[in-house]
Amino acid sequence: MPRFISPLVLALVGAILFGDGVYIHAKAWFAQVLLERAFDRSVATGQTVKPWSWADTWPIARIEVKRIGASTIVLAGTSGQALAFGPGHIDQTVDAGEHGIAVYAAHRDTHFRFLRNVAIGDVIEITRRDGRHFRYRADSSAVVHFDASGIDPATEDAELVLTTCWPFDAVASGPERYILHATLVGNGG
Repeated sequence: MPRFISPLVLALVGAILFGDGVYIHAKAWFAQVLLERAFDRSVATGQTVKPWSWADTWPIARIEVKRIGASTIVLAGTSGQALAFGPGHIDQTVDAGEHGIAVYAAHRDTHFRFLRNVAIGDVIEITRRDGRHFRYRADSSAVVHFDASGIDPATEDAELVLTTCWPFDAVASGPERYILHATLVGNGG
Protein backbone atom coordinates (compact mmCIF):
# COMPACT_ATOMS: atom_id res chain seq x y z
CA MET A 1 0.00 0.00 0.00
CA PRO A 2 2.75 2.60 0.80
CA ARG A 3 4.09 2.14 -2.76
CA PHE A 4 0.88 3.53 -4.23
CA ILE A 5 0.57 6.40 -1.78
CA SER A 6 3.74 8.12 -2.96
CA PRO A 7 2.71 8.31 -6.67
CA LEU A 8 -0.80 9.30 -5.62
CA VAL A 9 0.51 12.11 -3.40
CA LEU A 10 2.84 13.30 -6.17
CA ALA A 11 -0.01 13.27 -8.68
CA LEU A 12 -2.25 15.20 -6.28
CA VAL A 13 0.44 17.83 -5.59
CA GLY A 14 1.11 18.14 -9.33
CA ALA A 15 -2.60 18.61 -10.05
CA ILE A 16 -2.88 21.27 -7.36
CA LEU A 17 0.15 23.18 -8.69
CA PHE A 18 -1.11 22.90 -12.28
CA GLY A 19 -4.55 24.13 -11.22
CA ASP A 20 -3.01 27.04 -9.33
CA GLY A 21 -1.03 28.05 -12.43
CA VAL A 22 -4.13 27.84 -14.63
CA TYR A 23 -6.10 29.89 -12.07
CA ILE A 24 -3.47 32.65 -11.95
CA HIS A 25 -3.33 32.94 -15.76
CA ALA A 26 -7.13 32.82 -16.06
CA LYS A 27 -7.45 35.53 -13.41
CA ALA A 28 -4.89 37.72 -15.20
CA TRP A 29 -6.62 37.26 -18.55
CA PHE A 30 -10.03 38.06 -17.06
CA ALA A 31 -8.63 41.14 -15.30
CA GLN A 32 -7.33 42.44 -18.64
CA VAL A 33 -10.78 41.99 -20.17
CA LEU A 34 -12.31 43.97 -17.29
CA LEU A 35 -9.62 46.69 -17.56
CA GLU A 36 -10.20 47.08 -21.31
CA ARG A 37 -13.96 47.28 -20.75
CA ALA A 38 -13.59 49.86 -17.96
CA PHE A 39 -11.18 51.95 -20.07
CA ASP A 40 -13.52 51.91 -23.08
CA ARG A 41 -16.44 52.97 -20.86
CA SER A 42 -14.31 55.75 -19.34
CA VAL A 43 -13.50 57.10 -22.82
CA ALA A 44 -17.15 56.83 -23.91
CA THR A 45 -18.67 58.46 -20.81
CA GLY A 46 -15.90 60.77 -19.61
CA GLN A 47 -16.31 59.25 -16.14
CA THR A 48 -13.85 57.28 -14.02
CA VAL A 49 -14.89 53.62 -14.26
CA LYS A 50 -13.37 51.04 -11.92
CA PRO A 51 -12.73 47.61 -13.46
CA TRP A 52 -14.40 45.88 -10.48
CA SER A 53 -16.24 47.35 -7.50
CA TRP A 54 -13.52 46.79 -4.88
CA ALA A 55 -10.61 48.03 -7.04
CA ASP A 56 -8.36 50.68 -5.50
CA THR A 57 -7.38 51.91 -8.97
CA TRP A 58 -8.91 52.59 -12.38
CA PRO A 59 -7.75 52.78 -16.00
CA ILE A 60 -6.34 56.15 -17.06
CA ALA A 61 -4.63 55.44 -20.40
CA ARG A 62 -3.78 52.87 -23.06
CA ILE A 63 -0.20 52.44 -24.33
CA GLU A 64 0.30 51.01 -27.81
CA VAL A 65 3.43 50.24 -29.79
CA LYS A 66 1.90 49.04 -33.03
CA ARG A 67 5.17 47.97 -34.69
CA ILE A 68 5.48 45.13 -32.16
CA GLY A 69 1.76 44.62 -31.46
CA ALA A 70 1.99 45.76 -27.83
CA SER A 71 -0.98 47.25 -26.00
CA THR A 72 -1.66 47.63 -22.28
CA ILE A 73 -3.92 49.63 -19.99
CA VAL A 74 -2.30 52.05 -17.52
CA LEU A 75 -3.79 52.32 -14.03
CA ALA A 76 -3.92 55.23 -11.59
CA GLY A 77 -1.10 54.99 -9.06
CA THR A 78 1.59 52.43 -8.38
CA SER A 79 0.30 50.51 -5.38
CA GLY A 80 1.16 46.83 -5.23
CA GLN A 81 -2.40 45.94 -6.19
CA ALA A 82 -2.39 48.28 -9.18
CA LEU A 83 0.95 46.98 -10.48
CA ALA A 84 -0.33 43.41 -10.20
CA PHE A 85 -2.87 44.21 -12.93
CA GLY A 86 -1.06 46.70 -15.17
CA PRO A 87 1.36 49.57 -15.50
CA GLY A 88 0.84 52.41 -13.03
CA HIS A 89 1.07 56.15 -13.52
CA ILE A 90 3.50 57.72 -11.03
CA ASP A 91 1.30 60.15 -9.09
CA GLN A 92 3.75 63.05 -8.95
CA THR A 93 4.08 63.21 -12.76
CA VAL A 94 1.90 64.90 -15.38
CA ASP A 95 -0.67 63.19 -17.57
CA ALA A 96 0.41 62.15 -21.05
CA GLY A 97 0.35 65.09 -23.45
CA GLU A 98 0.97 67.72 -20.77
CA HIS A 99 4.15 69.79 -20.37
CA GLY A 100 6.50 67.82 -18.14
CA ILE A 101 7.19 64.10 -17.94
CA ALA A 102 4.49 61.44 -17.69
CA VAL A 103 6.03 58.38 -16.03
CA TYR A 104 4.53 54.90 -16.20
CA ALA A 105 6.05 51.94 -14.32
CA ALA A 106 5.32 48.21 -14.56
CA HIS A 107 6.82 44.80 -13.88
CA ARG A 108 9.43 43.61 -16.39
CA ASP A 109 8.04 40.08 -16.57
CA THR A 110 4.41 40.99 -17.26
CA HIS A 111 2.98 44.27 -18.54
CA PHE A 112 6.26 45.90 -19.61
CA ARG A 113 7.85 42.74 -20.96
CA PHE A 114 7.43 44.29 -24.42
CA LEU A 115 9.89 47.10 -23.61
CA ARG A 116 12.78 44.80 -24.54
CA ASN A 117 11.49 44.94 -28.13
CA VAL A 118 10.92 48.70 -28.42
CA ALA A 119 13.57 50.32 -30.61
CA ILE A 120 14.74 53.91 -30.66
CA GLY A 121 12.54 55.65 -33.23
CA ASP A 122 9.44 53.56 -32.49
CA VAL A 123 6.16 55.41 -32.08
CA ILE A 124 4.45 54.98 -28.71
CA GLU A 125 0.78 55.94 -28.79
CA ILE A 126 -1.05 56.99 -25.64
CA THR A 127 -4.83 57.33 -25.45
CA ARG A 128 -6.03 58.95 -22.25
CA ARG A 129 -9.35 58.16 -20.59
CA ASP A 130 -10.66 61.54 -21.81
CA GLY A 131 -10.22 60.22 -25.37
CA ARG A 132 -7.26 62.45 -26.24
CA HIS A 133 -4.58 60.71 -28.25
CA PHE A 134 -0.83 61.44 -28.24
CA ARG A 135 2.09 60.10 -30.26
CA TYR A 136 5.58 59.91 -28.79
CA ARG A 137 8.81 58.80 -30.44
CA ALA A 138 11.25 56.71 -28.40
CA ASP A 139 14.49 58.68 -28.42
CA SER A 140 16.72 57.13 -25.75
CA SER A 141 17.02 54.39 -23.17
CA ALA A 142 19.22 53.89 -20.13
CA VAL A 143 19.87 51.53 -17.26
CA VAL A 144 20.11 53.44 -13.98
CA HIS A 145 20.18 52.83 -10.24
CA PHE A 146 16.65 52.99 -8.80
CA ASP A 147 17.38 56.20 -6.88
CA ALA A 148 19.29 57.95 -9.68
CA SER A 149 16.88 58.02 -12.61
CA GLY A 150 17.97 61.38 -14.01
CA ILE A 151 14.34 62.21 -14.79
CA ASP A 152 13.83 65.99 -14.71
CA PRO A 153 10.18 66.67 -13.78
CA ALA A 154 10.66 70.40 -14.45
CA THR A 155 11.11 70.00 -18.21
CA GLU A 156 9.05 72.32 -20.40
CA ASP A 157 8.64 69.73 -23.16
CA ALA A 158 5.97 67.02 -23.23
CA GLU A 159 7.85 63.80 -22.53
CA LEU A 160 7.11 60.19 -21.61
CA VAL A 161 9.12 57.69 -19.58
CA LEU A 162 8.32 53.98 -19.38
CA THR A 163 10.30 52.26 -16.63
CA THR A 164 10.73 48.75 -15.31
CA CYS A 165 13.23 46.63 -13.41
CA TRP A 166 16.47 45.56 -15.07
CA PRO A 167 17.73 43.18 -16.32
CA PHE A 168 14.72 41.82 -18.18
CA ASP A 169 15.66 38.17 -17.60
CA ALA A 170 16.39 38.42 -13.86
CA VAL A 171 14.47 36.26 -11.43
CA ALA A 172 15.08 38.35 -8.30
CA SER A 173 14.56 42.07 -7.96
CA GLY A 174 17.60 44.31 -8.02
CA PRO A 175 18.59 47.96 -7.79
CA GLU A 176 18.69 48.74 -11.52
CA ARG A 177 15.89 50.18 -13.64
CA TYR A 178 15.43 50.34 -17.39
CA ILE A 179 14.18 53.72 -18.58
CA LEU A 180 12.75 54.29 -22.06
CA HIS A 181 12.41 58.00 -22.85
CA ALA A 182 10.15 59.42 -25.57
CA THR A 183 9.24 62.89 -26.81
CA LEU A 184 5.83 64.07 -28.00
CA VAL A 185 5.63 64.21 -31.80
CA GLY A 186 1.92 64.39 -32.42
CA ASN A 187 -1.45 65.04 -30.90
CA GLY A 188 -4.45 63.27 -32.35
CA GLY A 189 -7.01 65.34 -30.46
